[in-house]
Amino acid sequence: MARRLLAIWFPRLASEISLRTRPLAGPFALTHRAGNADHLRCLNAEAEARGLYRGMALADARAILPELATRPSDSPSEIAGLKLLRRWADRYAPQIATDGEDGLIADITGVAHLFGGEEELRDDLQARLARAGLSARSAIAGSRGGAHALARHDGGIVPDGLLAERLGPLPVSALRIPPATAEGLARMGLVRISDLIPLPRAPLARRFGRDLVQRLDQMLGTLPEPVGAESAPPHFGVRMILAEPIGLTADVMAGLEHLLERLCAKLAAHHMGARRLCFELHRVDKETVTIEIGLARAMREPKAMAALFRSPVDEVDSGFGIDALRLEAIVTEPLAPQQIGNMRITQADELADLILRLGNRLGFEHVLRFLPVESQLPERTFRQVPAAYSAPSPLSQRPRPRRPVLIFPPEPILSASGHPPARFRWRRMRFTTLRAAGPERITPDWWQDDPAWRSGTRDYWRIETCEGLRLWLFHTPMAPGWQIQGTFL
Repeated sequence: MARRLLAIWFPRLASEISLRTRPLAGPFALTHRAGNADHLRCLNAEAEARGLYRGMALADARAILPELATRPSDSPSEIAGLKLLRRWADRYAPQIATDGEDGLIADITGVAHLFGGEEELRDDLQARLARAGLSARSAIAGSRGGAHALARHDGGIVPDGLLAERLGPLPVSALRIPPATAEGLARMGLVRISDLIPLPRAPLARRFGRDLVQRLDQMLGTLPEPVGAESAPPHFGVRMILAEPIGLTADVMAGLEHLLERLCAKLAAHHMGARRLCFELHRVDKETVTIEIGLARAMREPKAMAALFRSPVDEVDSGFGIDALRLEAIVTEPLAPQQIGNMRITQADELADLILRLGNRLGFEHVLRFLPVESQLPERTFRQVPAAYSAPSPLSQRPRPRRPVLIFPPEPILSASGHPPARFRWRRMRFTTLRAAGPERITPDWWQDDPAWRSGTRDYWRIETCEGLRLWLFHTPMAPGWQIQGTFL
């Protein structure tokens, strides 16, 4: 069976993605910085009709068309948009790869008969893209290079065995060669591909490099070129179209539980767990209600996840009814298979469930845990991090000096007598020292400017008072005076 490839080119993909998210009327272009000037990167049809073109300096474009609206190009959005189109195009071929930054290439060998033929397949593709509001041009040929070149010129279908005849009139720049090589060929009078086909390959390779000969043979199909399709990452999303609109909370929850079972089965097949879920309820009036919940740990238990949605679903205004449901795990993590059976819930699971409930009510950034830090300074022996996005960290096994259970900002003491003080006043109370242990000298980190430690080295003492309190006092030699910073049990 002869190999057949489909190339799709989106000449205005970047500008159409930008206008889809933030619509504008009139001529429009995306710009990018090159050297010391801005240039046009992608234009809409109206801007092209007014004489502007890609690569044109923005200053020149403004002089020709003062009302031109522009935005800086957004490469991440364009890459994400092309990935979505690649996934959408799975309906036409099992192997699809990106072709540059604005095209797709698909191997449709043995597929066209499912659509009634190559012409019907291409017509269906063009019609669907046109309904989506995307400018596209497609071509089908027996080689990847041929389909690529034809899609970026007239488009169409090249019958098997007619590559040289149909592609010969195209310019040499269609061979995917550098512009400098195309200019060199033009200076020698070799303007079209048909001018290169009868020439001996060896002189061409010596004069213009092996890349030119390779691209020519790939276009003519004499040198194979694989599609190189990457395996698409799994998409963890499920949906349900309802025969009749629903509006009761019980009906929505029943549909959600069914979607969760399907989603969790898909997650389990890939050994993944959900960390964030997005539930969309599509109403009859074309409005969409979105509910997002976060999970404190990777999960794929339908019943436990459904319980988190009940309160938000109760508050949903169903309007004239809901006719479609969609559930997607927008954030996932690896989750190994777990033992099933009558296993007792561990303390870690109970803590994770508590963090999950608190996080969805208060926000996960507000539920914090303390993690130890290797530092001698009392204020820096710990740090606060969101509990849902961190794991408990055990203390170091190496010996550590004794520290009080409660540490607070230093508070001065009054009427101190002796060294260490035998009697002193603190918080309107009088204390008498029964036992004292120390000093423990702590020096500030010289590479960090901490205002609390600008007074220099501190000498810490553990003081047991006759009144029963055990205090942590320090004395600063550079700024004489005693202060309390913590209490022991």
